[in-house]
Amino acid sequence: MSDLIIEYDSLPSTSLKAKELVMEKCDPWTVVFSLEQTQGHGKSGVGWFSPRGGLYFSIILPQANIKDLQIITVLAAFVVAKIIKENFDLEAMIKLPNDILVNNKKFCGILTENIISGDKIFSIIGVGVNTNIMDFPENLNPIATSVLIEAGRKVDNKSILEKIVNELKSYFIEINN
Repeated sequence: MSDLIIEYDSLPSTSLKAKELVMEKCDPWTVVFSLEQTQGHGKSGVGWFSPRGGLYFSIILPQANIKDLQIITVLAAFVVAKIIKENFDLEAMIKLPNDILVNNKKFCGILTENIISGDKIFSIIGVGVNTNIMDFPENLNPIATSVLIEAGRKVDNKSILEKIVNELKSYFIEINN
């Protein structure tokens, strides 16, 4: 994979770090990946449980003709659901606008934000996937699951990350031409 993946042991939020990198003029398709997030969040700032074992990353997209963040979010959800189906034979359902469910429980959340840097607008897609998580806090047990729980096998997070980024990039380029 030719795109830059910057890996961290722990971050408050991969999206916050990606925003800092945009302001520092990093290249499009830079991926911020963390083994855990201490302040992961979704829509409206709602917290995202992000312990070690899950897959947490943000992608800095190039400037695009796509101005509607919902389209970018749905595209990312479609790609994640497709990769999980192909690799783990799990039937994932997209719950609009930004959640992915398996067996009616959430295992992935996506947050897309626009960032203005000078005269350019960049979009950052933040993705949290419950991959290798076995235990959730009591309040999340009825509504959250993981790929490990549903498929019964561990996930190679870096391999799945690369597949998601490559697939998203090919769709993004196709619809942006």
